[in-house]
Amino acid sequence: MPDSVDKGGRPRIEIDMNQLTAACQIQCTAEECASLFDCSVDTLDRRLKEEGWEGFADFYKRHSENGRSSLRRMQWQSAKGGNVTMQIWLGKQMLEQRDKQDVEHGGDITITSIKRKVVRASN
Repeated sequence: MPDSVDKGGRPRIEIDMNQLTAACQIQCTAEECASLFDCSVDTLDRRLKEEGWEGFADFYKRHSENGRSSLRRMQWQSAKGGNVTMQIWLGKQMLEQRDKQDVEHGGDITITSIKRKVVRASN
């Protein structure tokens, strides 16, 4: 039987792997990726298994990390280009730098202890 013969049922949903890769690089969820192709997460998972992946989680892990490294590279370029806000943010994130906040207290502090009476219900 030739492949062109209509076998009935729904038409097969094809997944554009380049588009899926780009979606994973910007941290799209499985549900968001499935909606791009107007299919269920299960269908997306099956298509990825057909392509040799263990499933969506395996594919996502590989491609979302590429997106993270691209974002980090752009942040560093921005900071190196003189973006002071990015320099401060990276300093806080990577060098544990913090804004110093002076806290002054004027006046007396009184600490009192409150004793509470425990009431137990009897049967």
